[in-house]
Formats: sequence, structure tokens, C-alpha cells
Amino acid sequence: MARKPATGSHVLVIDDEKNIRATLTMCLEGIGCTVTAVGDFDAALAAVERASFDLAFLDIRLGDRDGLATIDTAVEAIRRGAVDYLPKPFTPAQIRHVVESIGSRRAMESRIADLEAQLADELPGIDLATESPAMRGALELASRAATSDAPIMLRGENGTGKGVVARLVHVRSKRAASPFITVNCPTLSEELLASELFGHAIGAFTGAVRDQPGRVEAAEGGTLFLDEIGEISPALQAKLLRFVQDKDFERVGETRTRHADVRVIAATNRDLEADVRAGRFREDLLFRLNVIEVAVPPLRDRRDDIIAMARRFLAFFAIAANRPPQQLAPAAEAALLAYNWPGNVRELRNAMERATILFPAHTLGIEALPERIAAHASALARLGGDFTLDQIERDHIERVVARAPTLDDAAKILGIDASTLYRKRRKYDG
Repeated sequence: MARKPATGSHVLVIDDEKNIRATLTMCLEGIGCTVTAVGDFDAALAAVERASFDLAFLDIRLGDRDGLATIDTAVEAIRRGAVDYLPKPFTPAQIRHVVESIGSRRAMESRIADLEAQLADELPGIDLATESPAMRGALELASRAATSDAPIMLRGENGTGKGVVARLVHVRSKRAASPFITVNCPTLSEELLASELFGHAIGAFTGAVRDQPGRVEAAEGGTLFLDEIGEISPALQAKLLRFVQDKDFERVGETRTRHADVRVIAATNRDLEADVRAGRFREDLLFRLNVIEVAVPPLRDRRDDIIAMARRFLAFFAIAANRPPQQLAPAAEAALLAYNWPGNVRELRNAMERATILFPAHTLGIEALPERIAAHASALARLGGDFTLDQIERDHIERVVARAPTLDDAAKILGIDASTLYRKRRKYDG
């Protein structure tokens, strides 16, 4: 019962009374379910080996055996894992109510699990506050695009937050209450990726021991995010083109055509136009996916966001580690500003998580930063002149002051009080 039960689900009916099996089958098929009905334990086990089921109606007593071993009462059955109890005789309305209520419950559980995972794993990356005009423009474009169902192509280097922008589009769309499903295209072979996307039939390939729906079906009504779309094979590109155009697909090893109501968002760090010219990527698929293009800037082009983001990451990880709040020493902040961040926001996030775990001090200096960042800052300091860390901090302060309406606003952006800002400016002015 891994997938949420609802109308349209695959249901297993286990009852040794033929008329009960027939009645349940008729009721369930009447509300759109696919039903497998069996009359004993052995047939039930064989059915489970052949296919996966969303929901099972199990008679408490099957001949001379209990459907739930030694369980004698409905209360005990529910205590042991049953989600509901339906006394005989029952009506079609009762069957519908049970299926729909369980479907709603499973949907809510799935939604809660998704949000918990997001909070635990992604929250520090979901940092949309920005002083960068380029990032602000990307977020505004993504928000406007969220109101449509048009495919979106997110472009940017690894670690810039393309997945965060994709989730932003989803939560601001009319599909927000439905699933947001991510497929990481480079992680699987062509055959396994096709199965991951579209599902497979039993026997489609070695190890396909049961029918299995894919991520497309899991995203029904919601958003399918295809990360690093440029890595998929030409053969799979053709199947994906058909799905993006018509929303039709077949599971691997199956001839039945299925349809899915899914909004597609793709992301890439590649020059897909160059891949088209080289014959590695289909031009027609690029046109279909690139209806709305959103460019996510690298962190090195968002210098005024670096310190604010680093502080928010520190605050998040301190709470997660049950530690008092931490702060960055001026030299550490200057080192962060001096670094080019090839890993972008993901690298900054990891650096702050590492600092929180390994250095419990209240104020974190350069020694708390990963060696590559500290070494880069030290090398710049040895050069002297315009490359000193003080110069880097001064340039950052003056950029913020130049853009902020008032000095108080500049101090808030910098995360310091106005008097500290005044002292720093006086120091750098000599």
C-alpha cells in the first residue's frame, strides 16, 4: 500500500464467499478501481507476487483460517494495522466512502511526509530573499509563469537553486495541492530512466517482477521536475517529446496508451543549443520544453546575497543541532565574499553546515571555513593592495550603501547596526 488509495486504484479483494467477491468487485469497478479478486490465502499471496496493490479488502475469516491470523475482533484488527472495518452486509455507498476516505488520508500522509522531508533537507536552500537584480528577475519571471501550465526550462550552473525555483513555481500554481515529483535524469541508465519516468509492465526487463507505475503517474495533477534534462538519451528524448506534446505515454513493455495531467519543468546546466547542433539533443524537444526560459544566476554574480545567506544557513543549522546562535567574524565574512563559489549556493550551504558541526564557538573565524575557501582568502591577503580582505569587505559595504535608500536600510541588509556601519566606513575612509 505504498501509493495512495483512491478511485482509479488497484484493489485486491480476498474473501472465500463468491457472492461477496462479486459484489465487492462490482462496487469497486463502479467507482473506477481495477480489481483482483481471490478466494484464499495462497491465491492472495500469488497475486501480491505478480502485482502491487493500493488497497486490500480482507475477510477476517477465510474458511478455517483467520484473515488476520489470531485476530478475533475489529478493534484488534485495526490495532494491528487495518485502516478500517466494514461489517457485512455493506452497501455500494459504504464501499465508496471507505475507498475515498482512505485515499484522502493517504494523500494527507504523503503531503505531510513531503513537507517534513522538505523542512529537514531543503529548507536552508529555499532562501528566496535576494538583493541581486538578476535573481530577483528570475524569481519574478518564475512567479508569473506559475499561473500557466506551459513548460518551463530552468538554466543555470549546478547548485544555483534551480530545484528551489521549480518548487516555487509549483507552490504558486493551481497545482500546489498535488504532488511535486523530481526525476534526476543523469543517475540512471536509459532503460531504468524510461521505467522510472513511465513505469513498466511485469516481465518488461530482468527484475521487473510486477507492474509498476512511474513518476509521471505519481505526479498526476501536479508537477514533474526533470533535473538535468540534457543528459537523457536520444531514444528517450523521442518518448518524452510525445509526452510533453500530448501527455500520452506507455509503460515499458506495455502497449496500452495512458494519459497524465502533469505540468513539466525541466532544468539543465548544459548549452542545449550546442547539443542540438552536435546532434545530441532534439531541437523539437528543446522548443517544446523551452516555452518559458528562466536563467538562475550563479552565486558569484550575487555577491550582496552571500553574507545574508550564510547567516541564515548558520541560524538554521544551529537550531537543527540544538546549539546557541553563531556568528561570522569579519575576516570569515570577507573570505566568503572573496571566494568564487564554483559550487554556488549548495557549496555555501555545505560550508555553513560543516562550520556548525565542527566548530561550536560563538564566533566563527576563517579557521571554521573549508580549507579551499580559507586558502583562497589567505592567498589574496598575501597579495596585498586592492586584494586585501579589508578591501573586499569595504567594497561590499559600499555597494550595499550605494543601493540602499538610507544608511539604516544598508545596515539591515548587512546584518549590523547603524553605529557599527558608521564605524566601519570611518575606518575604511581613513
